[in-house]
Amino acid sequence: MRSIDIHAHIIPGSLWKAADAGKEWFGYRHEPGEGLGTIVGGGMRTNFTSPKVRYTIAERLKDMDEQKVDVQVLSTHMPFVGYHLDAAQGLALARDVNDEIAAAVRQEPKRLAGLATLPAQDVKSAIDELERSVTKLGLKGATLDTQVNGDQWDDPKFLPLFKAAEQMGAMLFFHPQPQNNFLAQRTKKHGLFNSLGVILDDAIVAAILICGGVLEACPKVRICIAHGGGPTCYAMGRLDRGWHGRPESRATPKPPSAYQKQLYYDTVTGSEEALRFLIDQVGADRVVLGSDWPFVPWHPSPSAWVQGLKSLTQDEKEKILSGNLESLLGL
Repeated sequence: MRSIDIHAHIIPGSLWKAADAGKEWFGYRHEPGEGLGTIVGGGMRTNFTSPKVRYTIAERLKDMDEQKVDVQVLSTHMPFVGYHLDAAQGLALARDVNDEIAAAVRQEPKRLAGLATLPAQDVKSAIDELERSVTKLGLKGATLDTQVNGDQWDDPKFLPLFKAAEQMGAMLFFHPQPQNNFLAQRTKKHGLFNSLGVILDDAIVAAILICGGVLEACPKVRICIAHGGGPTCYAMGRLDRGWHGRPESRATPKPPSAYQKQLYYDTVTGSEEALRFLIDQVGADRVVLGSDWPFVPWHPSPSAWVQGLKSLTQDEKEKILSGNLESLLGL
């Protein structure tokens, strides 16, 4: 059974070249240390848990073969989106990353697809770069952080970007910063900023897109939330109760649960029970394979995990592993 992974990260090779030369990359600098060292920039320190972040394309393909993944949809590692930069630098970073992802896809068009990064701090530049990435580079959409320098995605200034993505048929894949999220501001203990904080941010951005009226204004926009959307669907009853109980604060004509099936969600849920709950809430048509490569270990592989789940039907597995993304991304 074919498998397409929407959630596979890439660290720009140009970043590593700059690090090897002792130079900065758009203000990010490398500090040698244990393993691959640390990248410092954007107010964060990013350590790497896997040597795979420096893999060549050939090494990536070999690992994909071992993981039984036929196609990876590449997206940048989120600490390097560069939203903190000024507009010109942010655009330069995005173009550098997107050109590299597009080159990788051209090299292996049957095995790789790509999502752009955008200079979301400047909406016009973001729209222009999305159009370039989709129409000129052949990328399938873009990956976005769950916020932009503290601004939320239901801010009216971002609506033209969603409208543009809707018109282009571009996929928008939302993924939080692993080191700079809601919970990271509260505690650094026990690794909770990653294990729990990341999925809380997934739910926050999903709720903002729903409750803030983005999905109402753009009913055909293609949006996927990483990590199964976190607890988004589990909390939908509370969101509905808030909508019914506070009519003065409503931004949508329908309750939040009416919009949850407009989103897509990947399979990085952590357990079969969580994935089964997600499918029961939104349907297998709205769930796609994700691995969070190379940061989540899979034994033996993300696709084998899905195939081995007894609570899923064969039809559900086929849709999730490849059918949905073949249709959505034209793969």
